[in-house]
Amino acid sequence: MVRARWNGAVIADSDDTVVVEGNHYFPRAAVDAGVLSESATTSLCPWKGIAHYHHVTVDGRVNADAAWYYPDPKEAAAAIEDRIAFWKGVEVG
Repeated sequence: MVRARWNGAVIADSDDTVVVEGNHYFPRAAVDAGVLSESATTSLCPWKGIAHYHHVTVDGRVNADAAWYYPDPKEAAAAIEDRIAFWKGVEVG
């Protein structure tokens, strides 16, 4: 079981993550939707495509752009379509 924790809370929990470049991508259904809010931030990965971001909020504390996902990845990254990964202090393990 892989868990993502931030600010004292478990925000994702799954035994079905996909690991790409050392990052665990969780199924969207395994992530607590109540902690996510949309961000306008995007970034481009040459082989995965355009990443979109979420802010993560726990107990009123916001971790801006701490989660990302690929809603329409390139073919080489199809396995992570709409899965969510974390960074910026979110502990995953």
